[in-house]
Amino acid sequence: MTYNKINTVCVFCGASTGTNIAYERAARDLGTLIAQQGLRLVFGAGKIGMMGLVADAVISGGGEAIGVIPTFLKDRELAHDNLTELHVVDSMHERKQLMCDLSDAFIILPGGLGTLDEAVEIITWAQLGRHKKPIIMIDTEGYWEPFHKLIENISKTGFAHGPITDHYAIAGGPAGAIAQLSS
Repeated sequence: MTYNKINTVCVFCGASTGTNIAYERAARDLGTLIAQQGLRLVFGAGKIGMMGLVADAVISGGGEAIGVIPTFLKDRELAHDNLTELHVVDSMHERKQLMCDLSDAFIILPGGLGTLDEAVEIITWAQLGRHKKPIIMIDTEGYWEPFHKLIENISKTGFAHGPITDHYAIAGGPAGAIAQLSS
């Protein structure tokens, strides 16, 4: 698939690092690759968990990191204090909308319910024609495999108009995700 020029990538990921060191490695590697490719990062603004790892790697690599966080999470997620830009918004919906508006593409790393919420919403927006931006899920250690099977089942059982899987791609790792954005 061919995409328009990608300058800014939104990364959805957790405020935790999970239980597998491979998740942390994927977050750092993705951040490093984003900086090396000269891409700007948009993310949930946290300095902890996967969010912090991605942002720190982008910043260490000389890249730009733009955070978007709702007021009520600013202290809870410990908003990153070394960002190029920090946008504080009123709600989770406003956060997701601004992250979408600021981005040319989406990469989704492993994460919790918030990451799942962001993934489902951005894929739904694509299905509804609200955007045509690439969405790539990094399937570290098979993390997103159950999600992909559920999405396939939704289409197979007639609860979606057309295959939802047409609206996102799966990459085995950060290098594959970045390569898909370049193709």
